[in-house]
Amino acid sequence: MRRILSPETLLLAAVALLLACGGLGWLLDAEVVADALWAAATGVALLPATWWVVQELRNRRYGADLLAVLALASTLATGEYLAGAVVALMVATGRLLEASAGRRAGRDLSALLERAPHDAHLRRGGQVETVPVARVVAGDRVVVLPGEVVPVDGTALIEGVFDESALTGESAPVVRQAGDTVRSGVVNTGAAVDIEAVATAEASTYAGVVRLAEQAAASTAPVARLADRVAVWFLPLALLIAGAAWAVSADPVRAVAVLVTATPCPLLLAVPIAVTGGMSRTSRSGVVVKGGAALELLGHARSLVMDKTGTVTAGRPEVTDIICGPGFGTDEVLRLAGAVEQYSPHVLAEAVMRAVRRAGVEPASADGVSEEPGRGAVGTVQGRAVRLGRLDADRELPAWARAAARRGRLDLASVVWVEVDDELACALLVRDRIRFDAARTMRRLRAVGVEHVLLLTGDRVDNAREVAGMLGLDEVQAQASPSDKIERVRAQRELGTTIMVGDGVNDAPALAAADVGIALGSRGSTAAVQAADAVIVDDRIDRLADAVEIARRSRRLAVQSAGAGTALSLLAMLAAAGGWLIPVLGAVVQEGIDIAVIANALRSLRMPSRGRRHDEADALLRRFAAEHEELGPARAAVRQAADALSNGAGPQADMAVRRAYEVLTERLLPHEVAEETELYPALAEVLGTDEGTLTMSRGHAEIQRLARRLGRHLAETPEGILPDQVDDLRAVLYGLDAVLTLHFAQEEEAYFTLAAERS
Repeated sequence: MRRILSPETLLLAAVALLLACGGLGWLLDAEVVADALWAAATGVALLPATWWVVQELRNRRYGADLLAVLALASTLATGEYLAGAVVALMVATGRLLEASAGRRAGRDLSALLERAPHDAHLRRGGQVETVPVARVVAGDRVVVLPGEVVPVDGTALIEGVFDESALTGESAPVVRQAGDTVRSGVVNTGAAVDIEAVATAEASTYAGVVRLAEQAAASTAPVARLADRVAVWFLPLALLIAGAAWAVSADPVRAVAVLVTATPCPLLLAVPIAVTGGMSRTSRSGVVVKGGAALELLGHARSLVMDKTGTVTAGRPEVTDIICGPGFGTDEVLRLAGAVEQYSPHVLAEAVMRAVRRAGVEPASADGVSEEPGRGAVGTVQGRAVRLGRLDADRELPAWARAAARRGRLDLASVVWVEVDDELACALLVRDRIRFDAARTMRRLRAVGVEHVLLLTGDRVDNAREVAGMLGLDEVQAQASPSDKIERVRAQRELGTTIMVGDGVNDAPALAAADVGIALGSRGSTAAVQAADAVIVDDRIDRLADAVEIARRSRRLAVQSAGAGTALSLLAMLAAAGGWLIPVLGAVVQEGIDIAVIANALRSLRMPSRGRRHDEADALLRRFAAEHEELGPARAAVRQAADALSNGAGPQADMAVRRAYEVLTERLLPHEVAEETELYPALAEVLGTDEGTLTMSRGHAEIQRLARRLGRHLAETPEGILPDQVDDLRAVLYGLDAVLTLHFAQEEEAYFTLAAERS
């Protein structure tokens, strides 16, 4: 299909062609032809500009377009055809830029609509019949096959497992028992399940999400152009000065000279150039802003609303702790667990497999692997029955397992239990981690003027409060439905310009309702991306701070350029009113003003990057960041050794402590020494001082001190730990665990984000 050029593009092309041809005529000494062509260019721009003014006046407003009409008409009246053609080019260019910058991203709901199921499977008389979803009524028995989207709201007739991330944003599958409510829009991730419809498709949850997005899009008002806001007072002032000059001097030429010098080129071009430059800069920083209006709003936003899962957290569960029962070791359990989970598509299975790979364990081979919906995966590994998943609520747990379950509750983590031959072998604590660049991003946003940050999530209250507390956010609203989110965003907008950041289908209505909706594009839903005004194209939340900083600077340059240009134009008008500038000189002076303010606006393209480029330091930062991931099991061994001493000295505890000391000396301490001798000197060169690494160096010293103390303990009793060593050993090991946890978190937040920011 042929693409039709927009009217703004055609106008710019016509004016540019006439201006260029006039210039060619002037070079060939055909001044009459040149003047005619330049006059034609002026007239080509004057006609649509006049129409725009008529439309504005009908709407009882006026702005920069009226200034443009007066300037264009004045150049024709005084015979300043070249000046008129240049003004016409600026008018046409500004109009094209405004058309693209002022047009908010269309709320394309195609992703929401395409995702909505068109058919449903009804169970009738022992047979399953496929019918259009519109024919489903309350009371029908609907069969939802594996991988299908639930078409209508209903009640589960048997137990099922569902991915509810489309509505809640939470990545972990949810088990719904018989009798539980199942909402439309969620995905069946287990075996086929029957539900009893309680509403039609039109009256169900997912259809409501679509309607919310439509209503939000329709109610979002466009932003007034900055140029118009300046023109509101500049235009009457220009007319007043022109009228006064004419009245005092009785010379209409002075009035014409004033109007020529009042040409609104600083407004028509400088502002769009600053905005477009900012959009280009944000694009190079990994954020695509869909319109200049969004960038302008982003530049003075004071309130930020953020989704949690996938936005400030990684969006995928990770195994954070491995707690083994008596007689089982970490590597052995991971080898057995990996054998079963490597065949499972479950999101928690992916977390287990990542833990297996980080530990460097090779999964064993398994036979007869199958999924038990809502329970987990089972299989036979080298003659042993291995099962991973949930436990029955009424099952009696041994003491170590009760402690592990309590630790999971305290850490707000899910627990994946590993059973070997019906014996509990291990508890894997799984949690969605906060992004390591989230805290730095929040500090940067605060620094540029974001005053209030609200975490708005469909997750549980305790999880949301934990994340908000870690990041220092101002407010939390948890267990929020799509309708709750949109209402809260609207309430925030009444307090000031509001940004909404999210990545899920459930966030799309709120993104559409916000002044500026920002979606994470690499993992976000298509619906969220299409509903947003800006898209972070990769999976880095620090891009949000980049975008706000760039928007702030671009808006400042736009205001500065418009203000300075208007002030200079005002001085030129006063000079023209006093008779010191004839129309021709007034046009020349005005062009000089135009060049100056446009050059200033172009600074938005040259915004310096954050931090000095240093390839060696960046390579080291990436290397040690990767090592942090690989050292997860080694750090876990320290905590496991401390836990193993809970029941006193013994062979199992002795083995765990010696294993912890082994990984400390062979893996963790060499890593810390390498950071001290390689990474920190490189960072000091980048930062220009070693003050920023002194605290971290003190952390290294404390880790080494505790490791030496642990080594002295073990050297005293090579035959085995004695009962009188237990208390101090536990203190040393728990102290090591605490210092390592804090130290790793500080390095990830303070240093490892530096390489990302400069990339």
